Amino acid sequence: MGFTFPKNEKLKSKKLIDQLFREGKGITSFPIKIIYLKTPLSKEVKFQAGVTVAKRNFKSAVDRNRIKRLLRESYRLNKPLIFNNMEGNFAFLILYLGKEMPTYLEIEQSMLGVFQKILNHVNNEKRP
Repeated sequence: MGFTFPKNEKLKSKKLIDQLFREGKGITSFPIKIIYLKTPLSKEVKFQAGVTVAKRNFKSAVDRNRIKRLLRESYRLNKPLIFNNMEGNFAFLILYLGKEMPTYLEIEQSMLGVFQKILNHVNNEKRP
């Protein structure tokens, strides 16, 4: 798994997104919250991820798009470190909770923190 974010790894299914909000588990490392769910996906992809920023906090589409771009970049660069250590197929929804425009460094530190929490949580669920 390289440093890419191809089209088949993007979360687009409305049914799966609704299921994530209903049944998924949320983990927060402010200003990022990730909702994740173990789910059956197609064989060629292990993970699907989507990003979202609240319109309530950022009225300007330009600002929302910049934050989403930072979130996708941080996800793309850090996913091999974490997800090579996980078994199974997962869907992720990455939400930005902050009210100020972040720097890439803030996003990356928060993303690493939330990935570590997810990894610990998933690995602890496997143990009897």
